[in-house]
Amino acid sequence: MTVRSIREIGDPVLRTPADPIRAFDKDLAALVRDLEETVDHPGRAGVAATQIGVGLRVFSYNVDGVIGHMVNPVIAERSEETQDDDEGCLSIPGLHAPTVRAMHCVAEGFDVHGEPLRIEGSGLLARCLQHEVDHLDGKLFVDRLTGEARNQVLRALRS
Repeated sequence: MTVRSIREIGDPVLRTPADPIRAFDKDLAALVRDLEETVDHPGRAGVAATQIGVGLRVFSYNVDGVIGHMVNPVIAERSEETQDDDEGCLSIPGLHAPTVRAMHCVAEGFDVHGEPLRIEGSGLLARCLQHEVDHLDGKLFVDRLTGEARNQVLRALRS
């Protein structure tokens, strides 16, 4: 197991949609272990494989003391009710902005062994699931910002 370094904005891997996992093998198991060890630090709610430079659809999460992972995730359901809390990203250190996300969502995918996995979450877990799936789609939270929040973040990124 290894704590992997986090790629930061400007690295092309963060803007490239991840490839689906096709083999549930020892290489995937090692990647999942690295992701779970990398996310197991204060202030880290999730880490997508793209954030450690691996272009595969898998992420780990660490919410309310529960560490887990999901392979080939998709957001299957989103509530109409939203939340607009500050969101940040390990790949954009030091920047936070109010980001609209569904208050509740359901992610579906697989575990490291290829067994179907369904995670339902509200609040922070819902935000984390949506944020990490965005990463695997080549999107960053700043892409979801609008208005003055977007302008402020873009100005900060340029300086």
